[in-house]
Amino acid sequence: MVNTILIMFQIFLAFVGVYQFSISLFGIVRKRKLLNHKPQKSFAVLVAAHNEEKVVGALIENLKKLDYPKELYDIFVICDNCTDGTADIARSYGVQACERKNPHLRGKGHAIEWMLKELWALPRQYDAIVMFDADNLVGNDFLIHMNNDLCEGHKVIQGYLDTKNPSDSWVTASYAITYWYCNRLWQLSRRNLKMANFLGGTGMCFESGLLKEMGWGATSLVEDLEFSMRCIQRGIHPVLNYEAKVYDEKPLSFKASSRQRLRWMQGHFTVARHYFFPLLWASIKERSFVKFDAALYSISVYNTFFGFIVTSLIWMDNIIPADNVFTSIYYYMPNWVAGVAISLSLIMFPLVMILEGVKSWKMYAHLFSMVIFQLSWLPITFYAFFTQNNKQWSHTQHTRVLRLEEVQSKQV
Repeated sequence: MVNTILIMFQIFLAFVGVYQFSISLFGIVRKRKLLNHKPQKSFAVLVAAHNEEKVVGALIENLKKLDYPKELYDIFVICDNCTDGTADIARSYGVQACERKNPHLRGKGHAIEWMLKELWALPRQYDAIVMFDADNLVGNDFLIHMNNDLCEGHKVIQGYLDTKNPSDSWVTASYAITYWYCNRLWQLSRRNLKMANFLGGTGMCFESGLLKEMGWGATSLVEDLEFSMRCIQRGIHPVLNYEAKVYDEKPLSFKASSRQRLRWMQGHFTVARHYFFPLLWASIKERSFVKFDAALYSISVYNTFFGFIVTSLIWMDNIIPADNVFTSIYYYMPNWVAGVAISLSLIMFPLVMILEGVKSWKMYAHLFSMVIFQLSWLPITFYAFFTQNNKQWSHTQHTRVLRLEEVQSKQV
């Protein structure tokens, strides 16, 4: 009985793998659609910051130099429970420092919800809200691309997420490769198929009218994914803008990376519990492939969790000197099937790097260490399952002070 359940689950995981691989093929070809609308949308640019005095200045400098009419955007730094000089630095650059003190409701989701209420009460109202993290750097044409998509009728837009410091360590290199993969074969493929994209936590743009109607309401540990699901439930499809670049600082050490990814997985379990069945039911009732895709993505964290358990059971069963109890589905297939499946999975990462124009041989060498990084998601997700009720937000320290010119000149 147990073996039958394990085989059925392996079949489901195989289906998900084939499904995602099929979707990813539509991201290989990049369809360029150049839009050129006159700058007309006004933006409130929000910068979420918690004790970010070391890096926030570089981002503010960057934002003040954007190629967009200065009268059409204002910068607001959300100084969320800060105990350092973040607010003073923001004011020294002539932007608005909005200080929030609430030690009981911590985290970016709560800070955004508070800031939006402050914005709606201001005399000036904006056409759209753009959100960044304090450690980011932004392409100078970012608001031009947001303006173009808003003029095309899109209400929720996600920029291209890249890594600010890919060469700092094997961990940051692994993040960079993963981001290139997600941008090209996860996000772009869905954009090409006119499906919904998923928000990435920063480099996001929202039409103000939509936010006022929906409210923010995303206060989990993964507020970006939560808001994505809320949008898709309402038939609103977030879209990717591949040209709007955002550079995000990544943790240098494996320990800091594990802590960050644990928080992501804990939050993902929460989102899965709240949105999988409603989205699945809606996809059947409305015959909506987009909602089915979102439902499937919402439970990907459970796929990883149970996949780790199944794989561990099969490996232990093979190691223990006794008759095998658990069976792999590959036992019922020709030997070449497993080889093809593994080869196709591995080839996608170097393929993405080639498509994205990566030239550094050192980055290609990091493909080997990235295997460790990818496998580490398994125990992290396993631990996250048993600690998912922990809603305590943890801060990732950022110390890499770079300017946009430095990042762009060091493109790998």
